[in-house]
Amino acid sequence: MSPGIVILAAGESARMGAPKQSLPYRGGTLLLHAVESARLLSGAPITVVLGAHAAPIRAELADCPVAITENSDWRSGLGSSLRAGLQALLAAQPATEAVIFLVCDQPLISARHLNALLTEHERTGRPIVASEYGDTLGVPALFARALFPALLALAGSEGARQVIQDHRDQAIGIPFADGAVDIDTPADYARLVSSRHDVPTLAPV
Repeated sequence: MSPGIVILAAGESARMGAPKQSLPYRGGTLLLHAVESARLLSGAPITVVLGAHAAPIRAELADCPVAITENSDWRSGLGSSLRAGLQALLAAQPATEAVIFLVCDQPLISARHLNALLTEHERTGRPIVASEYGDTLGVPALFARALFPALLALAGSEGARQVIQDHRDQAIGIPFADGAVDIDTPADYARLVSSRHDVPTLAPV
């Protein structure tokens, strides 16, 4: 089974002071790294959700084989971007049986981890397979079709973690300590680029 993949990249990056989607990383940008990691999951259609800074980011994706949808309601919170991405994916691929959500500001994501989510779903049949870091179950996370109505009902700042919490008995976690690394501020980015992680490579599936 090839799930659909939705990459959430609609935020304003207010704490960063510049679009973090476009920050240089591993020979590309943070967003392009997320796209390339997703592309290594063979056969998975990819939808990127844009909102703030949509025009320049869209131009950066011009050569990428991804579908782009714009969330005009991005200011209302993450839930609207999740809905927009899933709706666009289902409009293009109505038979989609599962979706993986990821964000562009977790720079240590890899195709290997995305594949582990899918493998665990196929092995266990659990409708939610989430990434486990610290005390968190969060994204990247896979949701089976049975959870699509709950995802489409999200409102405001509610995101994937809300659905995981509401259906905790149906969820299983996959360790992903690197998920705790996210890029929200200039200090976060400075630590990233000064670390050994900022190299132009991608972990294979």
